[in-house]
Amino acid sequence: MAAHGSLARWLGSWRPQSLPYRRSEIMRGALGSLLGLLIGGLAGWLFDVGPAGLPAIVAPMGASAVLLFAAPASPLAQPWPMLGGNIISTLIGVGSARLIGNGTTVGSITAAAVAVAAAIAVMMVLRCLHPPGGACALFAAVGTGAVQEQGFLFAVFPIAVNSLTLLVIAAAVNNLTGRAYPHVPAPAPDSRGADQRLSLQPSEIAAAIRRMDQGLDVLPQDIVALVRDVEDHAVDRRLGRLRVESVMTREVRTVRPAENMYRVRMIMSNYLVKAVPVVDEDRHVVGITTIYDLFRLDLVNLDPVRKYMTFPVRTIRGSAPVAELVALMSGEGLRHIPVVDEDGRLQGIVSRTELIAVLHRALVDATAGPAGPVADT
Repeated sequence: MAAHGSLARWLGSWRPQSLPYRRSEIMRGALGSLLGLLIGGLAGWLFDVGPAGLPAIVAPMGASAVLLFAAPASPLAQPWPMLGGNIISTLIGVGSARLIGNGTTVGSITAAAVAVAAAIAVMMVLRCLHPPGGACALFAAVGTGAVQEQGFLFAVFPIAVNSLTLLVIAAAVNNLTGRAYPHVPAPAPDSRGADQRLSLQPSEIAAAIRRMDQGLDVLPQDIVALVRDVEDHAVDRRLGRLRVESVMTREVRTVRPAENMYRVRMIMSNYLVKAVPVVDEDRHVVGITTIYDLFRLDLVNLDPVRKYMTFPVRTIRGSAPVAELVALMSGEGLRHIPVVDEDGRLQGIVSRTELIAVLHRALVDATAGPAGPVADT
């Protein structure tokens, strides 16, 4: 029975997978490859420096276009794999044809097989694995008379010319349509920082990939960023879209930049607060002072507040979900965050005390029964 289930799962893996391509991605892939291959071919035609019959553009560029425009974040589609993989594999293909090919069918097949195998190994060692590179090696090993006559220069024209032109077009098209290329991996989490909601680290992801022995073509730090994004949205769902304005303290004591630090000390002492926002005449937040700013001052300090306040200051809108507040306080180590309205005017302030109370209620609700919205206060 178990064997039957395993066979069914294996057969099911042959079904088409549901890939969530957006319309913009489909348009980028189609139009980008159209422009890239057209301009790449024209560049090959304009820089024709080979014998008669040498193609201006070669078939492997079609496969490179798929990666560059349809999967530009893949490690296999980055500039070094694209250029190094195509050019180095072509040199290997030409060398294989000259060493092994003897003009016979068996010789050509052997040269092609050796070229592709060697190209894969070299690309993996040099960290420039690019699937079309295997096609470049094969094409160079079994190419026509013009290809063989061009010899090692075939790696320059048309391969390098086609590859470089396609790469430039890919960078332009992807970045102009909102997709960063070359792909910049997500920043590695700082193990010393306050954002320790998730224990996963890139090194642990890399080790897991090695244990799975699947050769996943994805960067470990991108996996960590993906999981953390899911975690943030899960927190948002657990809190039921509770708004910051429902948990903030509305009665906030403030000071102006020109007032002195002695007034700040008196406010903190009389009202038992640890942070005082600094506002202008229109109540726009221009800075913040905290109890830590007073540690190095005399008891009676008449210096202006602007000399010691922290600015610019991180604020959050009252209409924002509490989940954003969680990310700010845990990710940046903030203890007090002024809350502003749509015009940037002070509405209130949130401290870790209010945040801890909200999270405590969320945990109580989670353990008491099915997740639901947290009641406003």
